[in-house]
Amino acid sequence: MKKFLPILLLLLCSACTTPHREVPAASHKSEYFSNEAMNDLAIYAVSLAETPYRFGGNSPENGFDCSGFVDHVFLNSLGLKLPRTSLEISRMGEPLQADQLRPGDLVFFNTQQQPYSHVGIYVGENRFVHAPKSGKAIAIVNMKENYWRVHYDGARRISMQ
Repeated sequence: MKKFLPILLLLLCSACTTPHREVPAASHKSEYFSNEAMNDLAIYAVSLAETPYRFGGNSPENGFDCSGFVDHVFLNSLGLKLPRTSLEISRMGEPLQADQLRPGDLVFFNTQQQPYSHVGIYVGENRFVHAPKSGKAIAIVNMKENYWRVHYDGARRISMQ
């Protein structure tokens, strides 16, 4: 957890200094969670670092797989239940360009030779937190690392609806 402390502090500080502005509604009038709520979500996600990976897992006590982790964070931070698979989650919200990412947005990767087979939560500064694979634990990684850059499938911002 010590190695994640600087990132957690950065998120806390940015939450205090980031002006609150609402995301413009999409053409079909989507409403988004506030920057403050999404910063809190990202902080909660980071706080789960080092929780072990477990296929099908969806709790800190038993471990997480990627979609179980994302669902748990959204449910416990925003009260929003997400679908069970990363592919299903990828159909929610609004698509984003990489330069539009903010803490709490979802990032998707093709890690199993299938589009949208992996999901994580963006935390800022080109980093995301995710449940990587068996034998590993929840970790924060840089999206600019070659592996993640090559396997990037896109990002989504989840709306309140």
